[in-house]
Amino acid sequence: MRELFITETRARLRTWLALGYALFIVYASLSPFSGWRDQGLGFLDVLDAPLRLTYTTFDASLNLLSYLPFGLLAGMALRARFGAFGCVVLGLLCGVLLSAGMEYLQMYLPARTSSNMDLLANSTGALTGALLALALTSWTGLFVRLMRWRSTLFHHGKEMDFGLALLALWTFGQINPSLPMLGHLFISEVARQPFAVVAPAPFDLWESLAVMLNLLMLGALLLSLLRVARNTVSALLAVLSAVALAKFVTAALLLKSWALLLWINSEAMLGMLAGVLLLFAALLLPRAAMLAAGALVALCHFVIVNFVFDANAPAAAASIYHWHYGHLLNYNGLAQTIALVFPLLLLWHLWRIRRM
Repeated sequence: MRELFITETRARLRTWLALGYALFIVYASLSPFSGWRDQGLGFLDVLDAPLRLTYTTFDASLNLLSYLPFGLLAGMALRARFGAFGCVVLGLLCGVLLSAGMEYLQMYLPARTSSNMDLLANSTGALTGALLALALTSWTGLFVRLMRWRSTLFHHGKEMDFGLALLALWTFGQINPSLPMLGHLFISEVARQPFAVVAPAPFDLWESLAVMLNLLMLGALLLSLLRVARNTVSALLAVLSAVALAKFVTAALLLKSWALLLWINSEAMLGMLAGVLLLFAALLLPRAAMLAAGALVALCHFVIVNFVFDANAPAAAASIYHWHYGHLLNYNGLAQTIALVFPLLLLWHLWRIRRM
């Protein structure tokens, strides 16, 4: 089958996504970014260590799966500029260099362990992703349909590519099952005994307000991306449905059985209902007014999350998980970081497109 040539414009979004995912890896590998000191280790000694000395099946599998999306996104971005061989080789090289850099820096973090097995698993994941990217870019019919759908639904331009990357970032931050739907305070119920009755927590109106503003931020982002404003509500419902499904799946995999549906609460339901009603009203405004309202919403959300809510550390949710690997703290910390920086990134995006 004839391979599809991906232009620079089509590859821009994949480049943003690959860079964003690389930042996720950096965060997960080096968090909490404290306690740096020389431990007398040499990187060559780490590479020369027997592979099975630091080998666990869980870690190897998780590292492979963690780097596979990076290899996929990097490979698809590189395919725009290089042939099939260059796409795979350079995608693998990016994965090896990123992984080697993380393993090297982890030598200076006492809470982390540098491992040649991790480097091998990460590189294997990047190679697998690059090969998958090569296979996907060979499906001409699929890509033609996807590009036609994107051209029909979304505006064009580098600013819009950044906006779509922001949409992916927001979605990734919301699928954490230890956060309520569109919420920001980690669920921290204590472990319960069988048949014990837990006293209901008081209703938190601030949490409902934060959920409403979060939904309106998503609506403002979609309004800036979509060609037809009236498609915003249906697009919003599609995104929220996808997030709810992802939350349910991750909750089933990670949470204790009694905590499976704790991410659905009354605060979230009220906030989403109010947000959808306000979004309907916002559709009546001129485009410039809608963008200005979106900027105001992002600013209010940033203030509430950072200066109104009490501190809620990622470790607060540990009791509702049925497994306790250290990766969960990184997962929760990453979701918290995304919630904090997303309003600022949205403000920058809305500022860039104010005259479009």
